[in-house]
Amino acid sequence: MIKSMKSVCIAMAACGLVLSASAGAAEINERVFRFATSNVEGNPQVDGLMKFAELVGAKSGGKMTVKVFTGATLGKDIQVLSSMQGGTVDGATMNTNLLVGIIKDAGLVDLPYLFDTEQEAYAVLDGPFGKKIHGQLESKGLVGLAFFDMGYYSLHNNTHPITKVEDVKGLKMRVTETPVTIDTYKAWGANAVPLAYAELFTALESKIVDGGGQPPLNMIYGKIGEVSKYYTVNRYSFTPVSLLMSKKSMDKLNADEKQIILDAAKESLSYQRQMSLKKSADCLAELKKTKTAVTELSAEEIARFREATKPVVEKYLKVYDEQLGKELFAEIAKYRAAKK
Repeated sequence: MIKSMKSVCIAMAACGLVLSASAGAAEINERVFRFATSNVEGNPQVDGLMKFAELVGAKSGGKMTVKVFTGATLGKDIQVLSSMQGGTVDGATMNTNLLVGIIKDAGLVDLPYLFDTEQEAYAVLDGPFGKKIHGQLESKGLVGLAFFDMGYYSLHNNTHPITKVEDVKGLKMRVTETPVTIDTYKAWGANAVPLAYAELFTALESKIVDGGGQPPLNMIYGKIGEVSKYYTVNRYSFTPVSLLMSKKSMDKLNADEKQIILDAAKESLSYQRQMSLKKSADCLAELKKTKTAVTELSAEEIARFREATKPVVEKYLKVYDEQLGKELFAEIAKYRAAKK
């Protein structure tokens, strides 16, 4: 009898331990997060955010909700960065090069003609280099969750077709508010005009600028093609998009909730990149059917564009962390060697 009771007690204790472990396996609270983007619905940045939101909801059993605010409704990118640092906006997507005001070395991803292909960019950004760039954000009040894709930047303008590098000279070209991009356009002889993306359509419409650089996605979804007569495919910059979260918002979460955010970000990557690759190709094809005249440059002419920007690359490899720059190019070389 004593032995039997002892067995029952052991069984009950074991059951209690199992129940306790089960209850503590996932401590999830009701949470609502606000994530911002300057892009509009249909853009793969928004697709990626929506997938991220879906995954967060599914993994939390519906307890954690990500609300996505598109079209810069929560502010321009630089304003949103400040809001994330203050904890009033929980997260966002934005071009990684816009982080240079917070972490200077983010400018390395802005170097012209850095990545030959999207797959090369993915491999490097998902590796040690990308982790180091996003790792620098934590001390600045931000958490880098993943690198999304929005395609390669090419040139658009309203003045004349750009068929060679000399055609850029003298044009007032809108650029992102980053040193590398400004110097890249200057290397081509343009007058660089730093301007927030949210202001670009109006600036083109009112002729404040002649043109700028955008991926095919923004030419269609951002309607930049409606106010640009010419588009020249020279693929001068693959600009990664950082999926970011406010450190203040992340610090409010327990370990289980943080893991849900991290897992959802990682799992959303494949979908976002697939959508970006598909929609980039579709948008370029669609742009060719519009009133915007599309010029696709030869490899020889693109080489001339690249050659003109070599001094820019050399300059900024000295401005930014030299060791990190060496690591970046070593990872690119390693990827290319493996593909041969």
